[in-house]
Amino acid sequence: MTLPDLTPAQRTELELLARGKQDKSRTMRDLKQPETPEAAHALLLRAGLWTDARTPYADRLGAALNPVTLDVPPFAPEQRLDLTHLDVYAIDDEGNRDPDDAVGIEPLPGGLTRLWVHVADVAALAPADSPLDLEARARGATLYLPDRTIGMLPDALVEQAGLGLHDTSPALSISLDLDEDGNADAVDVQLTTVRVQRLTYTQAQERLDAGQEPFVTLARLAAASRELRVQEGALSIDLPEVRVKADETGATVTPLPKPEMRLVVQECMTLAGWGAAIYADDHAIALPFATQDPPHREVRGDTLPAQWARRRTLARTRFQPAPGPHAGMGLDLYTQATSPMRRYLDLVVHQQLRAHLAGQDGLSGKEVAARVAQAQMNADATRQAERLSRRHHTLRFIAAQPEREWEAVVVDRRGPQATLLIPDLAFDLPVSTPAAPGTTLRVALGDVNLPNLTLRARVLTT
Repeated sequence: MTLPDLTPAQRTELELLARGKQDKSRTMRDLKQPETPEAAHALLLRAGLWTDARTPYADRLGAALNPVTLDVPPFAPEQRLDLTHLDVYAIDDEGNRDPDDAVGIEPLPGGLTRLWVHVADVAALAPADSPLDLEARARGATLYLPDRTIGMLPDALVEQAGLGLHDTSPALSISLDLDEDGNADAVDVQLTTVRVQRLTYTQAQERLDAGQEPFVTLARLAAASRELRVQEGALSIDLPEVRVKADETGATVTPLPKPEMRLVVQECMTLAGWGAAIYADDHAIALPFATQDPPHREVRGDTLPAQWARRRTLARTRFQPAPGPHAGMGLDLYTQATSPMRRYLDLVVHQQLRAHLAGQDGLSGKEVAARVAQAQMNADATRQAERLSRRHHTLRFIAAQPEREWEAVVVDRRGPQATLLIPDLAFDLPVSTPAAPGTTLRVALGDVNLPNLTLRARVLTT
């Protein structure tokens, strides 16, 4: 039997095995092939039944690939604080399609500045235990693949609730009254109406470089906040990041620039999570608080090997219904509160805050813990599918350039084996070399094996 002579039933059997949907395959035994998903994947490629653009990892891990098509209700009339007179900016990467947070400032007497972080009011449309909530819980998070995005919630909800997609937007807004040194004098959470302008990071950076407000003040507040967190032990991990995009014709890997405004927005989101956690703790609201144990050792320096080693010292973030310190953030309490369209636990935070604002009983700590367990299990599958799919398409990008030489940095070593990091790909791989950590090498990459997600590196020069 030649590979193109596979019957439709055999082809189906192979595809099920490659997608992790069955444990054994009579077709693989008949062809005297190993009965693994990777072997079935390789056979489908050789037979021309799958292209190199096909990725089976979401299927294998049980991550949902079908879009959510549930009905989305309209926003119900309710009392909101009108903030449409303030300048508000949703700042994202170019091409972002789900703008769920925005920032702005409001000067206050006494030298204080009110930082506003506005978040799409998703919980108004997806309250606890609604069909939309149950579907989002089952998914855990939006699935971002290089060739497509599968939302945790319907596209129709994003179109209705996304900030800056309409003249005005309902929001759940977190405010922090900050002094010149970044200390918070007061925090609050309110339902608001805002008018949002969308900008890319590049556009926002241009305004900051030109000395325009509110970008200068946002940058100053963010720098002060970061300094305070560093004094409390916050860790900064600065490793290369890339954007991987793919379609049937090929894949691209593009290094992500890191303009100052990206860090400014990140710091504002961190402050919003801290403020939401303080507000919840003050009002005895059970949330999925994010906590993290201190690193098991201290790593000094800003080199790539130091950054690599520092990341390995971090414990995994835990979510629990009672507050606790987050060592990596340098905060005494923290929650993730700014991405309710993309992360289910952020949606739970909003549901709990909304219930309190409405004078209703929210979920108990035990109920929050149950949601954490379910959502994390499903979100873990989503994140793993994303990681494997990015690696798959990165290997496609590498395979399309067999003659290219890559710059790599030795970031770690264990005996004769070293770990190389290729900054232009944000890609690491093992190689045998005597080079010390921090050494820059030129390498050739080849023998790409997509089913096994492997390749070989050959050191050319030091």
